[in-house]
Amino acid sequence: MISRLCFFLLTLLLSFSLNAQKGATAIDKYERILEANKQALANKDQLLIVFSKNDTSSKAVLAAFEKKSGRWQVHFNPVVASIGKTGFANMDEKSEGDNKTPSGLFALGQLFTYETSVKTALGFQQATSEDKWIDDPASPDYNTHVRGETKARSFEHLLLKSIDYKYCMVIEYNTMPVIKGKGSAIFFHLADAVFTPTAGCVAIQEKDMLRILEWLHPGEKKAILMGTERTLMAGVKK
Repeated sequence: MISRLCFFLLTLLLSFSLNAQKGATAIDKYERILEANKQALANKDQLLIVFSKNDTSSKAVLAAFEKKSGRWQVHFNPVVASIGKTGFANMDEKSEGDNKTPSGLFALGQLFTYETSVKTALGFQQATSEDKWIDDPASPDYNTHVRGETKARSFEHLLLKSIDYKYCMVIEYNTMPVIKGKGSAIFFHLADAVFTPTAGCVAIQEKDMLRILEWLHPGEKKAILMGTERTLMAGVKK
């Protein structure tokens, strides 16, 4: 399994190297994405950018940026991320159960964790066995957090036996307003050792997550911009 991961990372680095020879390095691409989305990002301070090479890839790269004196600067360089099993959805085409990660610009919301303390300035909520995220489109609580009893037919537990939701931040997709059937439970959480595809979330390794949580600040306007390289180069709506 480790060799498969090493092969992927080598392939990713080789891809970036080949692109660099064509005048388009990884950082060049991020700079072009930032420029293409300049208007949408005008009021953002801290930003995660996640993009994949094509519509069907379940692997992506994620980098963090912060705005200083009106200019975006790299906070840390690209790391590997897992996304939906069937890649990114086209803009405005995400639906419940499609195993796709939504494309667009979204705020970063509530942080849930298994831990009693986290090295972060962000507020967080320790998850218990009573914490659920409703993914039943017929429920009045669709795509919201519920603690305790629910009549929903299906939901995600926020306290799992796996590492996945040890640190789990809500990506504010389809939350204001909530549209039935457009997708739910889109989180930024931990990936396992082999970067297993998600059901629509974005997942990274724990060491990278801890760096991000320590960096994010409650007083800053935080967002995540995500989609295929083609989608983000074309620019997204606010």
